[in-house]
This record gives sequence, C-alpha cells and structure tokens, in this order.
Amino acid sequence: MKKLLLPFLLLLLNQAYCQTAMQIHQKAILVDTHNDILSNILITKQDVGQLQSTGNFDLVRAKQGGLDGQMFSIWCGEEYCKGAAFAFANREIDSLYALIARYPDKITLVRNSKELEKAVKQQKMAAMIGVEGGHMIEDRMDYMDSLAKRGMRYLTLTWNNSTSWATSARDEVTKKDSLKHLGLTDYGKQIVKHLNGLGVMVDVSHVGERTFYDVLATTTKPVIASHSCAYSIDPNRRNLKDDQLRALAKNGGVVCVNFYSGFVDSTYSAKVAVFLHQHKAELDSLTQIYHDGDLANIRLNAIYKTESDKIRPPLSLLIKHIDYIAKLIGVEHVGIGSDFDGAESYPLGMDSVADYPKITAELLKLGYTEKDVDKILGGNFLRVFKANTGK
Repeated sequence: MKKLLLPFLLLLLNQAYCQTAMQIHQKAILVDTHNDILSNILITKQDVGQLQSTGNFDLVRAKQGGLDGQMFSIWCGEEYCKGAAFAFANREIDSLYALIARYPDKITLVRNSKELEKAVKQQKMAAMIGVEGGHMIEDRMDYMDSLAKRGMRYLTLTWNNSTSWATSARDEVTKKDSLKHLGLTDYGKQIVKHLNGLGVMVDVSHVGERTFYDVLATTTKPVIASHSCAYSIDPNRRNLKDDQLRALAKNGGVVCVNFYSGFVDSTYSAKVAVFLHQHKAELDSLTQIYHDGDLANIRLNAIYKTESDKIRPPLSLLIKHIDYIAKLIGVEHVGIGSDFDGAESYPLGMDSVADYPKITAELLKLGYTEKDVDKILGGNFLRVFKANTGK
C-alpha cells in the first residue's frame, strides 16, 4: 500500500508546488525589456491583439504568461542609416499606437513606473518603447527629442553597426583597427547626458566595451542592458564580461537576460551553421518572400521545427545565466529581456510569452525567494525606470 501511495503523494506535492509557483508568478509585476514584434508585423500584417499560431508574442499569450509590461523594440537595420532610419522608427511607433487604439481595454502606453503600476491595476498591458540603435536618431538631438515625446523610454546606443559617435560590440571586435574612433565621442557623451535629462534610459546592450565604460563614466543615472547574457557562460561579443557586470551593478543598473540560443549556449552557433547550410535554398527563397533575413530565418526554423529543436539549448542553461549574474553582482541587478520575435531560436520550453512562468518555477527550485523572484521579473527594472524618469 505504501508503495502505491508514494507516487500519488509525490504527484500531489508537485501539483501544490506548481500552483504555488504560478501564484507567485501572477502576483509579481513581470516586465520584458525587449521584443521585436513591431518590426515583423510591418511585414506580416499580423494582428497581435488576437491569438497567433506563429511568432512568440500576442496579447492573448501575454496574458497567459503573466506579462504586465512590454518594452517594444523600435528597430531597423543599418541599411536605413542614411536618411531613412528616423522615418522607419516612426512607422513602427505608429504600428504600436494602432495596436493600442484597436485594443484600449487590453494595452496602454506608459511613460513611467507610476503609469505602469496603474496599468497593472487596470489589468492592461503596459506598453513601452525602446529604440534599438542610435542610428535611428540620425545624429540629431531634435530627432531624439521627438522620439522621447512619442514615448521612447530607452535608447540602445548602437545596434550591431556603430554610429559616428559610439562604437558597437561587433565593430570593436571585427573592425577595431579601421575604426575612426573607439567608444563615445564628445558628441556621444552629450547624447548620454541629454538622455539623462530627458528621463530616457541609456541601453548598453550591443555597445562595445569601450563605449560601455565611457557610458558609465558619463551617465548620472542607472543604465539598462535590455537584452544581454553572461560572457563567462557564452563568450559571445554581445554578452557582458564579469567586470562589465560588476561595473553595471556599481552604477545601480540592471542587466536583462536575453533568451536567444546563440547568447545562451556557446555551442549553438556551430550547430545552427550546419542547419542553415543544409537548408540554404529554402532560406534564400524565404528571404526573397519576406525581404528580411531575420524573419526568413525564424520562418525556416518553424518549418523544420523538429530538426531545429534538436539544436536548441535546455531551459536550465538560460536559468544558469540568470543565476550566474545574480550570484556575481546581486539579485537586485537582474531582469528579463527575452528578445522574442527577434531571433530564430530560444531554449526548449521557451516558445512564447506564455512560457514565462517556467522561469519563476525554475528559480524557486534553486532556492530563490518570492522577494528575489519579484525583483528579477520586474522589480529591478521598475527601480531603474523610476530612477531615470523621476516617478
């Protein structure tokens, strides 16, 4: 009889634990600081107010996953640098405004932590705008002011491409000897100070090490790394080294952990290269259809899901990045920045915004307290958000 009862009791305990984890998750304010859906819907024309069968984000699955606040990325590639990037940024902001206008009972634009908390009480998603790439201001302060008025709450100083005033992680590694300057120029430092004055967070994801340290020497406010992981676990140039993490913590900032397989798993890039080579013809065709390499790659992985799943890292490796950073610099400096809809692959089990509760469950298994989880899911972001906006 005891042998028969034991599996039943274990099942009951597991159900109770899962219920407790979900209760803790739903009570917390969850903010994701990076999602690229706006870039995609300009092409796909999807209505993400409704449940979607593709992609990682829609308002239905966001509700299921307990997502309270979403920082929507405003992005275009470096090919738009000369005279078109600012206009493209405004098109994407227009698309967010249109989504909010269609679903005013489900989503609202917020500009500070008080408005975010009010939206949560109203059971609406708090939408925020993060502009990914300094090239989108086209070297103009007035463009930066305009984007701030429209709701920009952080500016990622560079994307992969450098600007005339800040160097990127990619370029500092691959083009270091040919760059005209390293780090922030005097104008770049003016931009950082102006962002501080506007109450717009400075985002150091994508920037080079020299730019990173120049920012910390210049800013008067805590910074954000909106979607980066730990270099010690995956030595990708987009990830932050231990000394950078320590410096960010000293600044009072928060690093929001990226879910992209290539930044989570050091073995992923070699495996995905083989996968892409095997399906090069299909990828070329999809690129012609979508006119966007990233979206084509996402679709290719969806078509060959069984095959692509085999090279995805386990969820435990994503949790390892969160745990590593929390132990290195303190739980007060870790957040969530999924990069959903901006990449082709995420750890197994992290397929959409409905899956955030799995992170809470795994952190609780590691011994993190409810208070710790609250900080990681959104509390740390809210602190930095308030420190920048003043309210």
